[in-house]
Amino acid sequence: MRTPLIRSYRHDVGIRPFIVIWEMTQACPLACVHCRAEARPERHPGELSTDEARDLMAQVAEFGSPPPMLVLTGGDPFQRPDLLDLVRYGTRLGLPVAVSPSGTPTLTADRLAGLREAGARAISLSLDGSTAEAHDRFRGEPGVFGWTLDAWQAARDLGLKVQVNTTVTGHNLDDLADIAALVSRLGAVSWSAFLLVPTGRGALLPTMTAGQAEDVLNFAYDAGEFVPARTTETHHFRRVVIQREILRQRGADHVAVLGLGELYLRLRQRLGELGLPLRKARRPPANVNAGQGFVFVSHLGTVYPSGFLPLSGGSVRTSRLADVYRTSPLFTGMRDHGRLAGRCGACEFASVCGGSRSRAFALTGDAYAEDPWCSYQPGTFPYPDDLAAMGLRSAT
Repeated sequence: MRTPLIRSYRHDVGIRPFIVIWEMTQACPLACVHCRAEARPERHPGELSTDEARDLMAQVAEFGSPPPMLVLTGGDPFQRPDLLDLVRYGTRLGLPVAVSPSGTPTLTADRLAGLREAGARAISLSLDGSTAEAHDRFRGEPGVFGWTLDAWQAARDLGLKVQVNTTVTGHNLDDLADIAALVSRLGAVSWSAFLLVPTGRGALLPTMTAGQAEDVLNFAYDAGEFVPARTTETHHFRRVVIQREILRQRGADHVAVLGLGELYLRLRQRLGELGLPLRKARRPPANVNAGQGFVFVSHLGTVYPSGFLPLSGGSVRTSRLADVYRTSPLFTGMRDHGRLAGRCGACEFASVCGGSRSRAFALTGDAYAEDPWCSYQPGTFPYPDDLAAMGLRSAT
């Protein structure tokens, strides 16, 4: 990327991804209403075995240096008895390993200490409401909010980095400022707002409008002054970051120029009422998308550009992960912005955004279609010369 507002990587993301997510298992005691994995109580008999898991980790190491971050997720990774052994093995290979556990009674301080001793660098936790009532209702189990906060504090006491993820749906739109306040109070290396991709159980949830999504992303930009805010499956947040910085430099009213709505105004007002301490610097978002710096491996070893995009590029049981990532038509297609259709294909922000390929596929059946939850009309930003100075093309 040509602009300092967006993080890019020194190496070619067509050769080596920034992050590899491995879904260790779909087993999980929770029944979250949005679950992509449609988690179940028991482990699947076809899961990668311990030996196959070690081979997968070796395949991740084959990408070279610096190695990708390896995130062990689920389901609940603690449902696999070999979790700590695999964390140790990945660490010995030189991989930075993080774990994304479920907020259950299994997530004890002792188990977190075991992760830390085995070499895990970070964990990610889900927080979908600022109160127990809101969070537990979404997670389908009473007590999850308390278990999550206890684990959050225990992880920080152990020196583990904590990322907090919030699934954004109609149930918590007006709660986002208070969730940000909780993140500010308890501390995290990042807070990621994930705009739901309607897959798995999430396909049954009410969706939001493109205008509401725009309000949420602009709120996330504002929240970045107080917490290390980022987003997931909302790649147009990178467009928002660039727009907001240009408008700030121009002294323009971003609400009027961007046509922001009542949801944004309510969230901004609530954020101002909370009196949160300012951060010293913003966290710039990274230019990562499905298949572009990112790869997902399922519990069965199937390789996807994203965990929310159910199109397979191959299997680690029959191919090497690096070969799938670098050469499969699906992955090379995901990295070709010239294949984007509709507004995404015409947009001057395509090289720093590209839209959610997962959401495009979920809602249209075409992984290269325009992102339905982006309201931006290409060419309408009033300062095209500023965009050109950043190396962004003109809208077509």
